Amino acid sequence: MPVVEAQRVVSVSPDVAFAVSQTTGAIRLRWDRFIVEQHHLDGATTAAKGVRTQTRQRFGLTMISRYVSFRPPTSVGFVMERGPRFFAKMGGGWRFEPAQSDPERTLVTWRYNFSCRPVWLAPLAERIGSVLLKREIERRIDGFVVGCGDPVVLVAVGGSAECEEPPTQAG
Repeated sequence: MPVVEAQRVVSVSPDVAFAVSQTTGAIRLRWDRFIVEQHHLDGATTAAKGVRTQTRQRFGLTMISRYVSFRPPTSVGFVMERGPRFFAKMGGGWRFEPAQSDPERTLVTWRYNFSCRPVWLAPLAERIGSVLLKREIERRIDGFVVGCGDPVVLVAVGGSAECEEPPTQAG
């Protein structure tokens, strides 16, 4: 099963970085250019283990996923329950840990794993998918870095709104 991963260090503490990663609505759209819509399902109003979400990404593909782990402020994991037909399986996790150089900064690691169908096409589809998903995860985590410096996002999650210069959206 292919795995793609991206890491960055952000200039906020792990609890703030985790909170930014769990934003929804207009605040989420300030930093996450991968999606155009995301919301909780089944009456849930916040993320938690077992909560399902529906996400529509910018090319129109929709996925319903479920949190399989939710451990603020260190990690979150999900699995796809329903999504694009070319994925046989899809899952991932985001990890937040104090940066070794400065505990007020956070090393953020995002990792996705997947397998494709049909089986006879999977070897080629997974090679192509690895390249495409790697590019998307890199763009997405770059947007997350911007979000961790965006005063509007930081105020929304209860973090500091101090910022040396206005953030710009990555790629």
